Formats: sequence, structure tokens, C-alpha cells
Amino acid sequence: MERQDAIIIGAGPCGLSAAIALQDIGMEPLIIEKGSIVNALYHYPTHQQFFSTGEKLAIGGMPFYSTERKPKRNEALVYYRQVVMEKQLRIRSYEKAVEVLEEEDGTITLFTVDQHGMQNKYSTTYLIVATGYYDSPNMMGIAGENQPHVFHYFKEAHPFFAQDVAVIGGKNSAVDAALELEKAGANVSVYYRGSDYSPSVKPWILPEFESLIKHGKINMFFDTKVAEIRQDTILVEQNGRTREEKARFVFAMTGYHPDHSFIKKMGVGVDEETGRPLHNPDTMETNIRNIFIAGVIAAGNNANEIFIENGRLHGALIAETIQSRR
Repeated sequence: MERQDAIIIGAGPCGLSAAIALQDIGMEPLIIEKGSIVNALYHYPTHQQFFSTGEKLAIGGMPFYSTERKPKRNEALVYYRQVVMEKQLRIRSYEKAVEVLEEEDGTITLFTVDQHGMQNKYSTTYLIVATGYYDSPNMMGIAGENQPHVFHYFKEAHPFFAQDVAVIGGKNSAVDAALELEKAGANVSVYYRGSDYSPSVKPWILPEFESLIKHGKINMFFDTKVAEIRQDTILVEQNGRTREEKARFVFAMTGYHPDHSFIKKMGVGVDEETGRPLHNPDTMETNIRNIFIAGVIAAGNNANEIFIENGRLHGALIAETIQSRR
């Protein structure tokens, strides 16, 4: 069993930032990541543009230069790879954390499984959980949503050229997907249960989206609920009426939520109403001594509360707390 100064679960920007903060106090943390580094960012749409400027996405004191004021996904992938190399961060990629046990002497033991099914075991005094929420889409609970032509993630628009595509949702992910699909020549209809555009939609893309609707390039339906997804159609309810619409492919862009099952097994409490793990916001320590959280997991069900730009600051709070105990 390998003894580590500290273990961080999750190699997203906030996990990387926490690792750098621990390096700055003389520690050599190990990062465990079930996928690639910044795995959630990798799964963003190819042409995704961030809300934040490069300055607010930067970690570890390394500047983030971009060709535009607000960087795009590919630029972020390059930047965070460079950070890992420059800071010489220790990362075990494609290795999944599966169980955490605490010993009476305060030792924390982490069990993992790699991509080949090989089991590994590590021990440490300090554990930081920096997992996100992108792996857990919000399901609608309707018939047909588990069919293979229904997607909860959007990556590329090209395969849907000249196809009838339904996009469910009215926030950023739905609008971004609709714009890319229309650009690639898909026949796009957007169905949103809200009565107007979500205030969270990026203001610089809304004018283009509205223009495409006005000119009949995208069909937009407000106050509309999708009741069922069929093989080549969907059943929608609007103003008390039900009708069937063409939809050979469906993108259910209904958001995501954190999976708390892992931290609950550690004994970390979770507020059932907000979904927030119990923790001290001044130290990021949970109700279990020496187990900390960092990044969006601290926001609970409100994924719009913590982003890279403020989640990256959690590492410094954690490092300060650990330093005081060393």
C-alpha cells in the first residue's frame, strides 16, 4: 500500500488547483482521476465557449492566454495540460476511486480500480474530493428517454445534417446545441417548459438564436412539455393540448446533478434540501475530519453557484488548514 501526503479525487481545474496549493506548502499530493485530466471539459461540445475570461480560469499562477476574450474548450484543454506538465503534478488517470475507509489512528485508505480492472490501495491522512456533476444528467422520467437516439450530451453536429432533431431545454446547453445543429444543416426544434428564455443564457449568443427563430431556421416552443419520446417522433403537451412532432434524434439538455453516493459512504453528511455536503466554507473540511471537498461538489444541487473561477480558490483554504495541522 502506497502512503501519500494527500490524495485528491478528481483532476478537473479545481482538483488541479488544490494539488498546486498543497505543493506550495511542501506536500506531494496524488491525484486520482477516472478519465483524462479535466475530463468534464473534454466532454464539452467541441466549440464550447466559456463564460469566464482566461484570467478567471487560470490556476497555479500560470497565465491563460487566449485568442479571444472568452476562451474556447480546445484552448482550455491545451492550457490545463500545460499546467500539469509545468507543475509536474502526479496524476493516476483512468483509475476510479471506489471506496474509502478510515482507521482509528486517522489513516484514510482509498481503494481504486484502473481501466484494466486492477485494484490499487493508497493511504493518506488528508483526502480532498473534487469530483464534478457532469456524469449525472437529470432524467425527465418519461417513456422513451433511454432509447439510443436520445442524448444527454452534445458533442458534434455533423452527424445530424438534414435530420429532424428535437432539443429539450432552454438554458445554455440547449441553446448552444441548437445553434450548432442548425449550422450543420439539421432541422431543429427546441422545446422548453419555461415561458421565456432562461436568464442564464449567454447574452452574446441570444441575439443570433432569436434571429434564427425569427427567420424560421429554428422552431422554438415555450410552455411546452415533452411527454414521451417515440421512435421517430415525440409527444408534446402545450396549452392543454397534446400533439406529435417529428424527431429522429433527441437531445435532452436538461442539466446535471452531483452524485453523492460516494461521499455518503465515507460518512459525509449531505443536506437533503440543497444537496450540499456538510462542510465548513472557511476550510472546505467536511463533517469528517481531514476529508475536504473542492469545486462544484460544494454547491450541491445548484450547479450555477460554483464555477472554475471560484472553485479554484478552495485549494488555498484547504492547504492553509492542512498546514496548520502539520
